[in-house]
Amino acid sequence: MTRTYLQKAPRNQRNDRGGRTCGIKTFFEASYQDSNILDAKVKMNSPLVAADHINDGKHHLLLAATGSVATIKIPNIIEALSPHENLSIRILLSESVANFLQGQSAEQPSLAMIDCMQNVDGIYSDADEWRKPWVRGDSILHIELRRWADLMVIAPLSANSLAKIAKGMSDNLLTSVVRAWDTTGLIDLARPGIPLPCGGKKIIVVAPAMNTAMWHHPVTAEHIQRLEKGWGLESGGWFVVLRPMEKELACGDVGSGAMQDWKMIVHTVEHQLHLGG
Repeated sequence: MTRTYLQKAPRNQRNDRGGRTCGIKTFFEASYQDSNILDAKVKMNSPLVAADHINDGKHHLLLAATGSVATIKIPNIIEALSPHENLSIRILLSESVANFLQGQSAEQPSLAMIDCMQNVDGIYSDADEWRKPWVRGDSILHIELRRWADLMVIAPLSANSLAKIAKGMSDNLLTSVVRAWDTTGLIDLARPGIPLPCGGKKIIVVAPAMNTAMWHHPVTAEHIQRLEKGWGLESGGWFVVLRPMEKELACGDVGSGAMQDWKMIVHTVEHQLHLGG
């Protein structure tokens, strides 16, 4: 059965499941012209103010992706989470991710098409941080995204972004959110009726994905150790690392480095956000 996806409509037009009402074209039948129009609209997100969503009664997932072929699994993750009507998803993408999601094929829909999927309430990239010159009183996007999120998942996490996070760099929107994360659990408290993961602390789940040689590079081991041991949950930290699988990679190499199965990522989200399923 071919699922009918929604064409872009104003965010205040909702159906009975909380999604946007859209039109008739199936997900992969939208023309490139339609996609270009919709992609322009994706970039016009209203400024996010986390306080406006405190009492929305939904679990908040910040689903991020960095430059890896495994980015094409993002639609699978969103689709698998679509039955949860009490879930709101905002997507955060590094700049290179757009190369993998331009409507090239059935498994690589455009960002505009993804923006119309169930539970997706926004897509953000670096350009959104400085959409207009900042003046006193304006919200700061990477702070608002952190405040809004109950859980952040970075899947895939590239070798480059892993290195940045492990070294504390914050040179783009995604790494700025990670760098500004409430590591103490004392700043971003649970919202009414919405329990946070791991005894009341917000956490970040990462699913590294890279070439086998990059995964076995000694510096990668150092970075993973910092996230798993230094900043991992077992040490009282805020990171969960879903280690890569061993398989044939997109480049043709065989070995470790492939992103963890997207179904496991979905299961982790459901578990951490107490969604059931």
